[in-house]
Amino acid sequence: MGVVMYFSMIRPQKKQQQKRQEMMNQMKKGDKIITIGGLHGVIDTLDNDAKTVVIDSDGVYLTFNLSAIRQVEPTTANIPGVTSTPEAKVEDQTDNKTDDKPDASEAADAKSAENDQKADK
Repeated sequence: MGVVMYFSMIRPQKKQQQKRQEMMNQMKKGDKIITIGGLHGVIDTLDNDAKTVVIDSDGVYLTFNLSAIRQVEPTTANIPGVTSTPEAKVEDQTDNKTDDKPDASEAADAKSAENDQKADK
């Protein structure tokens, strides 16, 4: 029973802790991170002695404990010859509009024109 408990509970937890520690050790300035609270930002300063990290979130600099970091997305910009991963291209769907349904504003304009005609009669 002890062996089953070890392989089902203790071993996976140790692997998860090891993976998290490896992620924390590989963090560097410029990496994109997500905190436990859901804040997205970029590492500006990393202080392993004080166990803090300063995050740049659209020009706002915030200091967090290292334990508040949930996910790290390493950047490859510092590696010569490798470009950072391209962002997903979002196509502008307003130019490709092919449906014949009127906008909400067009529908409201049509209704107000109808009401004006009824009022004139």
